[in-house]
Amino acid sequence: MTKDPHDNGIDWELYRSYLNVIKEGSLSGAARAMGIAQPTVGRHIEALEKSLGVVLFTRSQLGLLPTEAALELQSFVQAMGSSAAALRRAAESHGAGIRGTVRVTASEVIGVEVLPPIVAELQRAHPDLKVELVLTNRVQDLLKREADIAVRMTQPKQELLIARRVGVVKLGLHAHTRYLQTRGTPTSLTDLAQHALIGFDEETPFVRAATKAFPVWNRDAFAVRTDSDLAQLALIRAGSGIGICQVALAARNPDLVHLLPGSTPLALETWLTMHEDLRNSPRCKVAFDALLVGLQAYMAA
Repeated sequence: MTKDPHDNGIDWELYRSYLNVIKEGSLSGAARAMGIAQPTVGRHIEALEKSLGVVLFTRSQLGLLPTEAALELQSFVQAMGSSAAALRRAAESHGAGIRGTVRVTASEVIGVEVLPPIVAELQRAHPDLKVELVLTNRVQDLLKREADIAVRMTQPKQELLIARRVGVVKLGLHAHTRYLQTRGTPTSLTDLAQHALIGFDEETPFVRAATKAFPVWNRDAFAVRTDSDLAQLALIRAGSGIGICQVALAARNPDLVHLLPGSTPLALETWLTMHEDLRNSPRCKVAFDALLVGLQAYMAA
């Protein structure tokens, strides 16, 4: 077949190399990430620049730096990558039984502390089902197919999503008994000023809303600051100080004490979401149902 002279289609492999060079900062790093030779990555970048008519990278002592044009293209190419991965997941799921890959995204704490037993039970029931678990506090875009299913701590607003409200995750002040034995137990919110508090470093919309509802919880008061929810939980468990974590999660550890119950007006409304185009996908349906049941059981506990 003769190629249409007006067709400016570009091989997806060129875009993959471009994304990996941005991520790794060098041709050699991109080559290692992709499992191909460095000269091949270099040829891909040259071919892509020629096809697009722009310079994508400049050399510096730090490696390859993306140009303004490269950064402007990044979100579009990432969307292409997500769509290509979603296409592969859909294609490999066809056949007898529940099979293929389902990509689930959740926050770090939910992904590490709550989802593993749910995923394990799901795979025991469906051995041919593969699960990709993406742990990030960034909200992955289901409409762009960055994931198939998302566990979200805010109500989704997109119309093309199936959304089920799972429940409310209650938050509370907690400390390890080892810390309390050394520093004493606060009996009021004003007592917190005399304690080592564990909290955030950078403000986010949730943090700003939380601080507004709970003014005592502010950056200047913290003895330890980290934006990682997992790190905060680990610090509480290590006896480093008093921090906020999920009540149901802390209840699993008898050495963690729930302090000043009712004084923390914070909670996370939890939703399970999926693109409506996946409604009839067997792999996504069984995963969605299993996650819903498992998360509801966690919150009921």
